[in-house]
Amino acid sequence: MYKEIKYIFCFLIRETFIILFIAITVLIFVGCAELNEFMPAVTPQSGDLTRYEIIKGLKEALTVGAENSVSSASVVNGFYKNPEIFIPFPPEAVKVKNTLEQAGFSDLIRDFEKSINRAAEEASKKAFPIFKDAITSMTIKDAVGILKGADNAATVYLRSNTEEDLKAEFMPVVKNAVDKVEVTSYWNPIATAYNRIIILTGGSQVNPNLEEYITQKALDGLFLMIAEEEKKIRKDPAARVTYLLKRVFGAQ
Repeated sequence: MYKEIKYIFCFLIRETFIILFIAITVLIFVGCAELNEFMPAVTPQSGDLTRYEIIKGLKEALTVGAENSVSSASVVNGFYKNPEIFIPFPPEAVKVKNTLEQAGFSDLIRDFEKSINRAAEEASKKAFPIFKDAITSMTIKDAVGILKGADNAATVYLRSNTEEDLKAEFMPVVKNAVDKVEVTSYWNPIATAYNRIIILTGGSQVNPNLEEYITQKALDGLFLMIAEEEKKIRKDPAARVTYLLKRVFGAQ
């Protein structure tokens, strides 16, 4: 009887060890599969970039690009004196501009255009945290493709995945900037002068949504500058200001 109990006990211990061994083996393989996301893309010995480094490097490039772009755009004349991102008279109100210029009101037009660019410059001071949140919270599934893509591939990805959210967050910032630099005080004389001129012709007043227009143009300008910063980081080693940027973009 004692031998039988001993045999059963040994059998149970052996079976338990077998089950534990199988469970540990499964866990090891599952863990390896997950860790593979952060392993080198080609071979462990080659020193190639990990997916983790690529994703983090692209986010860092966009962060640097956004910070530099915002710093450049948010100073006085950052928009107004930069022909690449200068915000012109609203296209839907161009007939107002043409009519007033022909009537000798060019100064009004110039002051108004300056005011909307000042609003964009003022709003840009608050833009970086908005961009930073969008960049750090995004997941780049096609990281390798973006890294090997066009000079603005990361910027295009950022814009296509964040623009609507950014616009919603940026709009109140622009509204405050519009109020601060008194854009409407420059628009009202324009509208008044135009209405007086068109009384005899029976034309209708044009009143564009200035906040929406400035928001869109400001974002257009900032994304353009971010794309230029991305291109510099890709092409110019001197623009790679961190170790990770040197490693990620120097390995292309």
